[in-house]
Amino acid sequence: MKAELSNYRQSPRKVRLVADLLRGKSIGEARQALAFLPKKAAPALQKLLNSAVSNARTQGKSPEDLFVKSISVNKGLVIRRFKPMARGRAARFNRTRSIISLELATRSPKK
Repeated sequence: MKAELSNYRQSPRKVRLVADLLRGKSIGEARQALAFLPKKAAPALQKLLNSAVSNARTQGKSPEDLFVKSISVNKGLVIRRFKPMARGRAARFNRTRSIISLELATRSPKK
């Protein structure tokens, strides 16, 4: 019940702000949080969450029993670009991409 999004075009630092909100939440709570979050990474993470739920369904798991066990955002591909500056110089800036890994698990019934 895993899903991975590789080379997402946003820096890991910005994506982690959204990913930290999902950790430990049930699928319904996570979907609701992502639906109303005004961040660029929210639709991509919602699509990733739906993919992980679909993977769980193929294994015979019920989506109501699932929760976000772990979500990690790592540094991906770095594209280096140059910007012209004063006096004929050039300044380098990096366009960092992210690799997002999501894992779901089932909650055990409470006693």
